[in-house]
Amino acid sequence: MKIQKETKTNTTIFQTNMLSQIISDRLHVGASNSHVYTPEFFRLNKENDRKKLEALLTENSSVVVYDTLMAQLKQLVRTAHPKKTLTTAETESLVLNHLKGTPIEEYGVWVYYPWSSKVVHILDENEFINLRSNRNKYKITEAESQLLAQKKVGVIGLSVGQSVSVTLAMERAFGELRIADFDDLEITNLNRLRSGIHNMGLLKTVLVAREIAEIDPFLKVVCFHEGITEKNIGQFLEQDGKLDVLIDECDSIDIKILSRIEAKKRQIPVLMEASDRATIDVERFDLDPNRPIIHGWLDHLEINFEVLKNLKTSEEKVPYMLPISGVETLSPRMKASALEVGESIVTWPQLASAVALGGGITADICRRILLDQFHQSGRYFVDIEELIGDPKETKTFVDEAATIAPLNRETSLALVAPFVKNDNNPISQNTAKQIVEAALLAPSAGNNQPWKWHFDGNSLWLLHDLHRSVSFGDFRSMASYVALGAAIENAALKADELGFQTEVIPFPNGGWKNPFAQLKFSKNTGKTPVSELVNFIQPRHTNRADGNGQPIPQAVFDEMHALIDGLGARFIHLSQPDQLEKMANLIGTSERLRIFITEGHFELFQKELRWDNEQAVKSRDGLDLNTFELSIAEHIGLRLARDPQVVDYLHQWDAGTGLERLSRRSVKTSSAVGILTIPEFESERLLNAGRALERIWLLATKHGIAFQPMLAPILHFVRILKSENSQIKPDIETRFLKLYDDFVTTSGLARETELPVFLFRLGYANEPDVKSFRLPIEDVYYS
Repeated sequence: MKIQKETKTNTTIFQTNMLSQIISDRLHVGASNSHVYTPEFFRLNKENDRKKLEALLTENSSVVVYDTLMAQLKQLVRTAHPKKTLTTAETESLVLNHLKGTPIEEYGVWVYYPWSSKVVHILDENEFINLRSNRNKYKITEAESQLLAQKKVGVIGLSVGQSVSVTLAMERAFGELRIADFDDLEITNLNRLRSGIHNMGLLKTVLVAREIAEIDPFLKVVCFHEGITEKNIGQFLEQDGKLDVLIDECDSIDIKILSRIEAKKRQIPVLMEASDRATIDVERFDLDPNRPIIHGWLDHLEINFEVLKNLKTSEEKVPYMLPISGVETLSPRMKASALEVGESIVTWPQLASAVALGGGITADICRRILLDQFHQSGRYFVDIEELIGDPKETKTFVDEAATIAPLNRETSLALVAPFVKNDNNPISQNTAKQIVEAALLAPSAGNNQPWKWHFDGNSLWLLHDLHRSVSFGDFRSMASYVALGAAIENAALKADELGFQTEVIPFPNGGWKNPFAQLKFSKNTGKTPVSELVNFIQPRHTNRADGNGQPIPQAVFDEMHALIDGLGARFIHLSQPDQLEKMANLIGTSERLRIFITEGHFELFQKELRWDNEQAVKSRDGLDLNTFELSIAEHIGLRLARDPQVVDYLHQWDAGTGLERLSRRSVKTSSAVGILTIPEFESERLLNAGRALERIWLLATKHGIAFQPMLAPILHFVRILKSENSQIKPDIETRFLKLYDDFVTTSGLARETELPVFLFRLGYANEPDVKSFRLPIEDVYYS
């Protein structure tokens, strides 16, 4: 038995090796003509051609012959008699007259395609062109056809470029076509390039040239197999005559820009199609030689080819890609897809339907430019989904803040008036103002500054301006009450510095109602352990920069615990690597889920974020994007996610994990995560939690520790836990509940007796260059 097994094994090896050798031989044969893309012509009325074709067919039995010349001749004579429907007999008679005694095998030309081992018998050039383009007539007149036959078109990049090139060839819209691409056909190209799987590994230039030759062997195609380089761009644009139109469909930023610079020098118009919304760019450098490239959208950047060709990372390329691609005008599905690049896909998606459409549109525009029928420059869209689609559902979203009148001087005074008493007041107008100025530097969710202050000559009154804070995220004003508590802490610290102690009388009108608090002052009897924190009110800020992971001394945490003793809030800090990893994942996921909620998306992108310095200076509230320490790619990611439709797609696909990256990284580079909890959800507890928060933050500032709130998990946990109907989509609520289980396990908080009300990260990081603005005191303080 052993011998039989060995014999069988050896036979298998022998057979396998023999098959491998055969395969290897055949691969070599295939490779020998891998750059061949021009056919051979044989006219049998020439003796030499007859002998060559005879030898080819004799020596190569694999060559297949196709002869439909008689059918072509019949079509030819029919097209010559358009006014009459010819009978079969009449057609055959006309064909015989047309041949004039020439043997049919000698009529026309035999075309050999060496790459496919096929010989095809067709009409010769003039008759072939006339018959093949017969159905073009009047869409393209005879005179126009003759003009187009003199034109030279160049195409760089052969994805959309293949569709454009083949369409131009089918219409015979050029006399010479130059195509450039360095890449081979890969399997991932086959979702949009028309080709067979046997062509994988073949140069795209060869693939396209062969396809055109098989449609029309008389068309001139010149291939630049190495693609376009700084060295050959001049040759591509003007060797054997200057191009009449350049079509750019390449992916390389440097080549896109280089080709335009060189085309502009030579006054060659440039077209580009983007395969999304059929976005077409037309740059008529022939009519406007001084026109800036890419419509002037790159004028703010340095256009240096030495710099451009060395761009490697997305961060380096994005400033150039952004104006070229037009991020704001991409389709919502493409924007959503772009957010998945580097997450669940490796590059931008393209569809065959979009490529085919773009190829057709670009070919049409190219033909009209060549015929002097179109003269404009600009960016154009042919958005099929907009042109042919169901009526768009109009989503009406009412911002609750619009239904609540803002507090002003009159309404504030009216709310305070019932509680004002003429007490003996030891503070002056100037002192009251200094105290309020310190209070206004307190933190608030989204920097919404939800306060109004009034000095009645005796006491300071703090009011909650619900118009500024009401939001889906601020369930029952939890975040606002914490912010108002932090403002009270700042006021008390400043009063202490000025020689006064503060008595805080919360909710004189009952919990959850205005006025929020009355602050009464008396002469100070001495400093307290928290007194020195006043020195850090002004420099306190949010720091969103990545940390360096340096541990925070335990003594600092001990000091934080001691400072909030007696305020009824508990401080939990997590600093172990596994804890930070879990919290990073939890916070990142929460940030993503937040924007999947319609209200959450609206509040972040429309109410909180200030997209440029002009917005930030004008409003003096909200979150200035310049404080986020974002990379260029992260900034663009936010701009893409600003579109509600984009987020709807990400939600449908359970995608968008790239939106978690910033928060995850921030937490992972931190030294610790801090949590503040209270024993019950009650208004005064939230006020005191705000005071505790501010003490911890000010102490962190004292020790040079960066502090950043991370509220997305907490705000949604509380809404779900403390409401009968959270109004959160069921699938998202389920995920938040799972995150809350993880949060409880990781933090160790007592599920039944503690409620988290604030979450933040601590660490050591570089100071930010930009800090948030504050509302002018005259807008929020009345005396």
